[in-house]
Amino acid sequence: MDLDTNEAILATQAALEQASQLAVQYSFSIVGALLLLCIGWWLAALLSRWTHSGLMRVRGIDETLARFFANVVRYGALILVFVTVLGQFGVQTASIIAALGAAGLAIGLALQGTLQNIAAGIMLLVLRPFRVGEFIDTGSISGIIVEIGLFATELKTPDGLYRLAPNSTLWNVPITSFSRLPTRRFELKIGIDYNDDIDLAEKIMRDHAEADKRVLQDPAVSTHVDQLGDSAVVITLWYWTAASDFWLTSREMIKKVKKSFDENGISIPFPQVTYHGSPQVVALPERFVDARAKEA
Repeated sequence: MDLDTNEAILATQAALEQASQLAVQYSFSIVGALLLLCIGWWLAALLSRWTHSGLMRVRGIDETLARFFANVVRYGALILVFVTVLGQFGVQTASIIAALGAAGLAIGLALQGTLQNIAAGIMLLVLRPFRVGEFIDTGSISGIIVEIGLFATELKTPDGLYRLAPNSTLWNVPITSFSRLPTRRFELKIGIDYNDDIDLAEKIMRDHAEADKRVLQDPAVSTHVDQLGDSAVVITLWYWTAASDFWLTSREMIKKVKKSFDENGISIPFPQVTYHGSPQVVALPERFVDARAKEA
């Protein structure tokens, strides 16, 4: 056997020994990485369930918000496990963490509007300025709340239309809820003629309100002269009712009062202006008089 053949055999043996050493070394790393992945996946799911169940025990926490924070905990734990597994293979995790931070910053800047809606959605779910089933008005958006999500809120308008409003548009404006409080006050203003009986008009309005079983007795029904208008004496009726009965009661009350006014000869005058004085003859300028004389 010549020298070249011996050198080739020795090189092959050295390569096999090195390969076996690397196989043994990385086999332990691979087994450890798989074991770490399994344990990390199980721990991430366990932490997510604990977070969800813990938040659901807190009074006022919405189901959507609890699921959101549970998913944040889960994916955060999985990212930590992934970085730890890469460290098992000798990868520099510091550079990976820096890259993830830079990627997160870039994604945050690109999704600035979306993240703003998420932040607004979290605040809406935590502070609860409105709830599902309530009728709200923001000046530009009104309707019944159907669902509050992390990105947008679903509403149903009074005329039966579907509306999707970004959460940021609902968080930065004043919100009026028409069904949050259990009772509401109705105010009915009606103008009557100056020659009509004010006491009779007030009695008619009070009687109709007090006779309605949906009208609350406390606070008591009240009427008063609101103002002396240009063509009418304005009388105001105040009564309280349950929020669920407000709309139907108010519409029926207007109809009843109008019919009773007609039956008792109480008129609701149209806006008008009365002129007191003698008619005046306005003299035409001389040039118009001369022009008319020429035409004649």
